[in-house]
Amino acid sequence: MKVLVSGSTGLIGSALVYHLKRNGHEPIRLVRHHGHFDEPQITWNIEKGQLNPKDLEGIDAVVHLAGHNIAAGRWTEAAKKKIRESRVQGTRLLSETLAQMEKPPETLVCASAIGYYGDRGQEWLTEVSGLGKGFLPQVCREWEAACQPARDKGIRVVNTRFGIVLSPEGGALKAMLLPFRLGLAGNLGNGKQYMSWIALDDVVGGILHVLTHPKIRGPVNFTTPHPVTNADFTTAMRHVLYPSFLPMHYWTPPAPALAVKLALGEMGEALLLSSERVQPTVLLEAGYPFNYPELEPALRSML
Repeated sequence: MKVLVSGSTGLIGSALVYHLKRNGHEPIRLVRHHGHFDEPQITWNIEKGQLNPKDLEGIDAVVHLAGHNIAAGRWTEAAKKKIRESRVQGTRLLSETLAQMEKPPETLVCASAIGYYGDRGQEWLTEVSGLGKGFLPQVCREWEAACQPARDKGIRVVNTRFGIVLSPEGGALKAMLLPFRLGLAGNLGNGKQYMSWIALDDVVGGILHVLTHPKIRGPVNFTTPHPVTNADFTTAMRHVLYPSFLPMHYWTPPAPALAVKLALGEMGEALLLSSERVQPTVLLEAGYPFNYPELEPALRSML
């Protein structure tokens, strides 16, 4: 299967390209500028709306992962605009281009996020749960809606609502490692907010599962079946990183919610203090076998 991958140099994209090749598929990178890659490349320009449908001929599926990092810094108005436009404009350009093809690919897997649900406390959330309130839910709504031209063309569209992707190579876990190893990381706020996480291996495995199961379509939560509270996450990190005779194995000072808000603003509140207790109902019903369903064994395998 020939699979076009955008965002192929990111944490998920890099792992996906590797595993596609390992599983006998042919990945093709969708890039802004030609780079030194072993795989074939197709260029596009989102700002100028440039993507030639003829360049996409013969592609069987598309995995669209490109988007500006939402945790790159405080959410100024300029940053919010970049976050939204990088996702919505890119997805719309790709979907409209696919819709112009005489023989488009059968499947478009487009990234989204569990930020769609917003801060929902203890409520269990599945793919049929409603839209939340705030900046991230609105971005996710527009992001998923931008796939409509592909849907109208008859392409199977899957919106992968990613939770917190755990890998020591990047993302949230990499950012956490130094403060945890220095004994400076404790609960965030009251620690009761739910963190719906997923190991990078299961992200890649889940995408491959989606690509090869044609009945799956629409939103799909990419989280494990066992979300944890921030306090439980902190405890698991301590158990994995510290010997039992060290004080920080048992307790480290929490970061007050007010301090998080003052330091990081709206971004900190949305990404660190909000609670999303998510179930991957579609993946479970489609028979995906999670490699790392439980947090502490997952962390031990990574660290």
